[in-house]
Amino acid sequence: MPAYLLANLRVRDPAKFAEYRDRVAPMIARFGGRYLIRGGAVTPCEGDPRLERVVLLEFPDLPALRRFSDSPDYAPLIALRQAAAEGDVAIIEGHAPG
Repeated sequence: MPAYLLANLRVRDPAKFAEYRDRVAPMIARFGGRYLIRGGAVTPCEGDPRLERVVLLEFPDLPALRRFSDSPDYAPLIALRQAAAEGDVAIIEGHAPG
């Protein structure tokens, strides 16, 4: 069953964020993840979702996502992202089709 990492980020330092983005992409792939959403225009349809830079990653399953998020190699990139942006990040369990 797939698992997702959803982030809504407010980038404050574009140069640092670009470094984070370039360094994290290969690591996401190494853990079996892929981008479903990577920034892009947001058009609110109802309410006030306060979405800015939305990122949605898909991993094959929750253990793969946890291996990525808990990886000691990812820890310094978390610090870099937090220096470049603030926001909200959540892990979401998917469901098996059918």
